[in-house]
Amino acid sequence: MSTNNKIPQYKKLYETLRRHIISGIYEEGSLLPSENELCAVHGVTRPTVRHALETLVQEGFIYKKQGKGSIVQKPPQDIGILSISGTSSAIGKQYLQTQILQKPKITAWPDPFSFELSEAEKDFGCVYIERLRFVNEQPIFYDINHIPNIRLSRFTSRTLENKSLFEVLRNNYQIEVKGGEQKLKAIRATAKIGKLLKLEEGAPVLYMERKLNTNREGFHIYSTIFFNSEKHTIFGHF
Repeated sequence: MSTNNKIPQYKKLYETLRRHIISGIYEEGSLLPSENELCAVHGVTRPTVRHALETLVQEGFIYKKQGKGSIVQKPPQDIGILSISGTSSAIGKQYLQTQILQKPKITAWPDPFSFELSEAEKDFGCVYIERLRFVNEQPIFYDINHIPNIRLSRFTSRTLENKSLFEVLRNNYQIEVKGGEQKLKAIRATAKIGKLLKLEEGAPVLYMERKLNTNREGFHIYSTIFFNSEKHTIFGHF
């Protein structure tokens, strides 16, 4: 079975519509095709269409207006870092750029680690990645990711520059994020964090530690994030 066949129908439609919005095929203020048209063109049921549209609503790409339909809107300035569909989906790729500071590499887990690991996670080590992410060319957050090195064939050879980590995991490994837990606190920027986020040393930074559950038993995605909240807030459906 191909990878594409394993993706739910509503997500295929969601990804297609989202891509068309991001690329400008559907401009801000324009109407998406009706539910009937989407059913006919994509060969899916009405519940599937509604599920896809509701996901677009939750991620800020469209809003519904009684008597008119689904209207495209510019993704909000709030950062969708809390969204389980990923920051790229929440913000839109035309507004978000990703610089890879540390390419994926296989390594042992840090000791101590912020969260309890499953036995399988401990046995296989992790894939370590560091990224700096920009919104409208301004550095907004620096994240450090630890992903269990379990059935991630050729992951370290993949190019992640300006790509969504969640999409790569979903489309190539059928790994879906299902929710999770996170710890947040305010800290002061170190010299390194200040330099990366273009802040003064000692400026306030939001520090987040996340453990994301997936559809794979005993497989979690772990992230440490330093967020520059000087001009942006965060939001999300979790």
